[in-house]
Amino acid sequence: MQSLYQSLGIAPRIYTFGAQILAGLEERFKKIDETAEYNQLKVLRAMQKNQVSEACLLGTTGYGYNDLGRDTLEAVYADVFHTEDALVRPQITCGTHALALALMSNLRPGDELLSPVGKPYDTLEEVIGIRPSKGSLAEYGIIYRQVDLLPDGSFDYDKIKDAINETTCLVTIQRSKGYQTRPTLSVERIGELIAFIKQIKPDVLCMVDNCYGEFVETKEPSDVGADMVVGSLIKNPGGGLAPIGGYIAGKKACVENAAYRLTSPGLGKEVGASLGILPAFYQGLFLAPTVTAGALKGAIFAANIYEKLGFAVVPNSTESRHDIIQAVTFGTPEGVVAFCEGIQAAAPVDSHVTPEPWDMPGYDAKVIMAAGAFVSGSSIELSADGPIKPPYAVYFQGGLTWPHAKFGILKSLQSLADKKIVTLPREGW
Repeated sequence: MQSLYQSLGIAPRIYTFGAQILAGLEERFKKIDETAEYNQLKVLRAMQKNQVSEACLLGTTGYGYNDLGRDTLEAVYADVFHTEDALVRPQITCGTHALALALMSNLRPGDELLSPVGKPYDTLEEVIGIRPSKGSLAEYGIIYRQVDLLPDGSFDYDKIKDAINETTCLVTIQRSKGYQTRPTLSVERIGELIAFIKQIKPDVLCMVDNCYGEFVETKEPSDVGADMVVGSLIKNPGGGLAPIGGYIAGKKACVENAAYRLTSPGLGKEVGASLGILPAFYQGLFLAPTVTAGALKGAIFAANIYEKLGFAVVPNSTESRHDIIQAVTFGTPEGVVAFCEGIQAAAPVDSHVTPEPWDMPGYDAKVIMAAGAFVSGSSIELSADGPIKPPYAVYFQGGLTWPHAKFGILKSLQSLADKKIVTLPREGW
C-alpha cells in the first residue's frame, strides 16, 4: 500500500504520519458509519413508501406535464426531510439560486429579513443587497437586519429578541460556516434558536440554509421546526451523481410560492421537464448517506492532521460534526494556495492543472478553488477553496469515497511540506 501511495507522489514520511493519525480515529469512524446506516434506511424507506418505479426514471421533455418521476422524487424528498412538500429541480442552478428562490418567493416589499447568525455566505450578500446588485431583495424594498453571534459562537438572544418586530417575516439561518471560522450549527442548536424565535413571533418563517449539512446527523433542521430547508444537489444530497439542481423542502405554502417564482404564476410545479436527469437524482440521493459519511471522515482526518501541525482548525480534532466542511487557517496566502494545489493534484479529473486565485462572480476578494471533479464545481467531490484575504483560511470538503478523501489530505500535506510551509513532527519522519 505504501509503495502505491509513493507512486502517486506521497513520501514515506507523509504516509507514516497519516497512518499515526488514523490509528486514533477508529471509534469516531464507527459512529459515522452508524449514522450513515440510519440515513441510508431513511432514504430507502422514503423511496419504497412512494413506490419509486422504473417508469420514474424515464423523464419528460417540453412542458413536463404529468412527470411521474419528478413528482415522485419530490414526494421522496418531502418524506426524507419530514416536510409537507418539496421542490427538487434541475432548473434550480445552484445552492445560491435555491436560497434566492426561497427568499424572493416568500418575501414581499416592506417585509424584513433577519439573520440571527451573523453575515450570510458571500454569494448571498448580493442576493440580499448587502453589496448592491441588480435584482437584489433590497431593490424590491425588502429590509435586511442581522444579529452577529457572540465571540464564543453562541446566539445573542437579547439582541435577537430586540431585532424581531412587526415587519419581520422571515428568518434565515445558515447552518454551515461559509467563509468564516465560526462553528457550524448543530441541528439541536438550530432547533433551540427556532423555538426561541417562534415564542416571540409564532408566524415568522424560519428558513435554514442546509448546504453541506444533509445526512451528517440523523435529524435535519426540518425535524426541529424549520419551515424551509434549502440546499444544492451538487453537494451532499446529490451523492456526487446529480449534475445540477437544488431543493427546497418545507411547508406546502412556502414550496408553492417558490415553484411559482421558479416557473411562472399560474404554472408552478406543473411544468418543468426533467429530461434525462432523473436516474442521477434518484441514485445520487440513494448513495448520499454513505458518500456524506466518506466526506465526513476526510474532514475529521484533516482536522487531526493539521491541528497536530499547529494550525487552527474549525471544527477542532475532537468536536462533534454538523457539516462536511473543515476550515484550516494558515495565516498566509501561500498556505492556502499550496493546500489547494495538493487537493487539485489528487483529483481524478484535471489533476495536471494548477488552480489559481481569480475574481469569481459573487465574491468580494479573489478566490482559489481546487475541484478536479466529474461534475463542475461539485463540492461533495474532493474539493477545497478559500478567499485570498485574512485570516487566509482554506475550506476543505468532499470526497466521493473515504479512500479518495484520505489521499487528498495526504496530497495537500505533501504540497505544503514540499514548499516548506509545514514541518512534520519528529515521529512522522
